[in-house]
Amino acid sequence: MRAVVQRVRSAEVSVDGKVVGRCGHGLLVLVAAHSKDTRQEAARMADKVWGLRVFGDEFGKMNLALKDLEPSSASAVLAISNFTLYGETSKNRRPSFMEAASFEQGRELFDAFVRELRAIGCQTETGVFGAYMQVKLVNDGPVTVILDVLPGDADATNG
Repeated sequence: MRAVVQRVRSAEVSVDGKVVGRCGHGLLVLVAAHSKDTRQEAARMADKVWGLRVFGDEFGKMNLALKDLEPSSASAVLAISNFTLYGETSKNRRPSFMEAASFEQGRELFDAFVRELRAIGCQTETGVFGAYMQVKLVNDGPVTVILDVLPGDADATNG
């Protein structure tokens, strides 16, 4: 799986002009499944997002993760499916999406990713899988990180 994670002050996603998901201070996560991914990769990605240390501690150093922050009424994560993260452009100007999971596999793995986040205690809202969406965000920093969890790789997260 691949995710682009942005630390945000706020973010929201709309479909047909209606807001369907939002978060306050937290993370906007654009996430895509690879054709070889399984639920194991979805679980490992959720764990990586939950433990990603991109929030400032009392000294302003990025030492805190979502799991370290006080829970608030605003959602901590706005997760949005985005198969285009697997767009390959090294040989052409038009992206090829051959490595991206199929629609049904992608939906299953995105749903598994969201379920895993919620199961570990992360407040999570989403967009609508497969829909044409508009995303508004107020980036914080900006801080943007790309996470990859490769099929079959052992979990190599660092504390």
